[in-house]
Amino acid sequence: MTSTITAGLVSDVGMKRTGNEDCGRVVQPGDAADLARRGVLAIVADGMGGHSGGEVASELAVDTIHRAYFATDEEPHAALTNALGAANQAIFDRASSDESLQGMGTTCVALVIRDGLAYAASIGDSRIYLLRDGRIYQMTVDDSAVGAMVNQGLLTRSEARHHQDRNVILKALGTHPDMAISTWQQPFPVRADDTFVLCSDGLTDLVEDHEILATAANGHVADACQTLVDLAKARGGFDNITVAVLRVAPAAAAERSVPTTREARVTS
Repeated sequence: MTSTITAGLVSDVGMKRTGNEDCGRVVQPGDAADLARRGVLAIVADGMGGHSGGEVASELAVDTIHRAYFATDEEPHAALTNALGAANQAIFDRASSDESLQGMGTTCVALVIRDGLAYAASIGDSRIYLLRDGRIYQMTVDDSAVGAMVNQGLLTRSEARHHQDRNVILKALGTHPDMAISTWQQPFPVRADDTFVLCSDGLTDLVEDHEILATAANGHVADACQTLVDLAKARGGFDNITVAVLRVAPAAAAERSVPTTREARVTS
């Protein structure tokens, strides 16, 4: 069964930055055979590093993941893991060969929906949310200092949002030659009208989870992306902001039960 997905993506420089170090892409093959073979891929990356290093890192991550994922016939879990590994190596090698780019890296979340199942891989504090039946679920773990404190019960998620160390990232693509990538250990069965939101911390630092739910659960996906970006900008927009929203059409819902555990470019 081929998943039918409607998708939107907006990336904005925000109100304080002069350049956009975020990069996002949604790839939905127009060819039915390619769509059935690889599914729909969405990526959001939030780069870091001086002398335009963040922009280089995020763009290199998105390009590499896109190319590597669609170049293989591996099942999606392995393909995503290997694609992020290839991106990590590409960024590390590029930084090692250019002194002005040393220390650059990027957070990254990547989602694939194929044949009624979702797969994901992540590193850093960009996030994937699932909106289902009027509730919102954070489906990725924040590789950040405050994320670790939340997991240990030292901070609430509300306190973490305003903590002085909220932007301290513990893991990012390209900062070391080998990085552990977080993945869903089993594919996640999608349901009719499920909505996935991928975003950088430029959104989640300023917009509450319940506001993401209220905005993105219904209506036009592109409008939802723009509304969320505008809300973050209205509250200061001190970072770049990238949001992708993917909604599963009823015909794409899984029919079997599986155990669960710069400017944006949109490719169609």
